[in-house]
Amino acid sequence: AMVRDEARHVLSMLKPEPGSGGLLANVPVAGDTAAGGLKIAQAAVQQLFDTAERLAAEDTSQDVLWCHRGVGRADDGVTRLKAAPLHVAGLIREGLLGEATGIFTSATLTLGAKFEPLAGRLGLISDPPTPWTHLDVGSPFDYPNQGILYVARHLPEPGREPVTEGQLDDIAALIEAAGGRTLGLFSSWKATTRVVEAMRDRLDVPILAQGDDQLSTLAREFRDDPRACLFGTMSLWQGVDMPGDTCTLVIIDRIPFPHPGDPVSQARIEYIKKTGGNWFMTVSATHAALSLAQGAGRLIRTTTDRGVVAVLDPRLETKRYGSFLKASLPRFWPTTDLDVVETSLRNLDAQATEREAA
Repeated sequence: AMVRDEARHVLSMLKPEPGSGGLLANVPVAGDTAAGGLKIAQAAVQQLFDTAERLAAEDTSQDVLWCHRGVGRADDGVTRLKAAPLHVAGLIREGLLGEATGIFTSATLTLGAKFEPLAGRLGLISDPPTPWTHLDVGSPFDYPNQGILYVARHLPEPGREPVTEGQLDDIAALIEAAGGRTLGLFSSWKATTRVVEAMRDRLDVPILAQGDDQLSTLAREFRDDPRACLFGTMSLWQGVDMPGDTCTLVIIDRIPFPHPGDPVSQARIEYIKKTGGNWFMTVSATHAALSLAQGAGRLIRTTTDRGVVAVLDPRLETKRYGSFLKASLPRFWPTTDLDVVETSLRNLDAQATEREAA
């Protein structure tokens, strides 16, 4: 409440209108730079006020509220007040779809090969029902012939440790067979750091690590050096486009379930538990399926790309929910045989080396 009241006071002080009583009421604000700076300040304080007001409200049952202090490698150490809606379906249905027809397009609209999981989150499955249609137009890529999905069934299930020795052995073997050309997608900074250190000791290929430089610089170095490997966390799981021989191997260390400390996921899980629903499939498995599909989508970017997605988590093969997760992925040719995968990667490396020499 104190933050809310102070933010309201600052907003009034930032008013430039004559007679408003604000700090800037009698100060001329001329020029694009000054006016733009004032608008940015007002917007920032308004956002702080809105969030604080939600935090101080009498009924916060439909909001997830928390305080976050940045302490990780990618954080800035700033403490932030955060608020997020527990559900967005009603907000989207009332604020958007109730006013206009929406067209949603994405390569990852289906989860478990169905549109319903995402449609429910967007408010399309409602009472009374909201009319909606869906269409899967397929892909221009021949996934079974262009890519392999390798699941390391022989490894133990991931535990509390960032990475296991078995995973390090598989990573080294796969990268060596591929001759570099690897994008490594990891679930945490600890895992990324551990793998980077281990692979720099074991392998004679350049290892680029997220955080060592700006991502655009690392991406350029990765693209320019066919032997280079790029390792990082969640910001690499989507939006990275590396067509051609630069990336013939995508490594995923474990199924990307939501982090146990994520306030929004935990609040939604608690709500579903209270209402008697299947919290694991509704929240955890759905989150993992979407992230897994985005990560695997880094491999095949053109109709001539070839390569391997290697998931070093046996649960994708051994658990019942594994079929739901795999149905969310491109339909690569599946295998659990490491020897087969290594042979394929060596062949791809030899073909790429010939093209690079020509």
